[in-house]
Amino acid sequence: MKQAAIILAVVIAIAVAGFGFGHAYGQQSGAGAGQSASAPAAADKDDIPAYHAAPPNGPLPNTLDPKQFPEARTQNIYALAAKVKPVLYQQPCYCRCDREVGHTSLLDCFGDMHGSVCDVCKKEAAYAYQQTKLGKTPAEIRAGIMAGKWKRVDLTKYDAAPGGAAASAVTAK
Repeated sequence: MKQAAIILAVVIAIAVAGFGFGHAYGQQSGAGAGQSASAPAAADKDDIPAYHAAPPNGPLPNTLDPKQFPEARTQNIYALAAKVKPVLYQQPCYCRCDREVGHTSLLDCFGDMHGSVCDVCKKEAAYAYQQTKLGKTPAEIRAGIMAGKWKRVDLTKYDAAPGGAAASAVTAK
């Protein structure tokens, strides 16, 4: 019994250290670390998270393979994030992962497991994808994210298994 409790405690500690605690704490923390040099200073009155103001110079990192996630919503969001990597590169992430895990833009959330456990990241990525399909520029999308328009995104439309209705909605938009 004692050995099982120790194993459980180690598993929980690894999960918390990996991404759970950083995300939860990141939404409440104060001082800004990891602010991108191309982003506004953390001292600005709005305290904008890190992002890249200019398009990328060169190749971008891959997003994680959507198939590695068991949930349809996460699979769909990672799939659409992969389609708009240059746009996500230029967006801030309001879960404040820039402070807690050193991310420099919304794209970083989908290059690791963070985006799989964070509804803020998922909503912002879905918003960026939707707005890209409507012809908006990364700067216009960023202005919408900064205004909080991502909060209106309904993630339930991404709940169908890939190949289902949600996948059709993702590819059709």
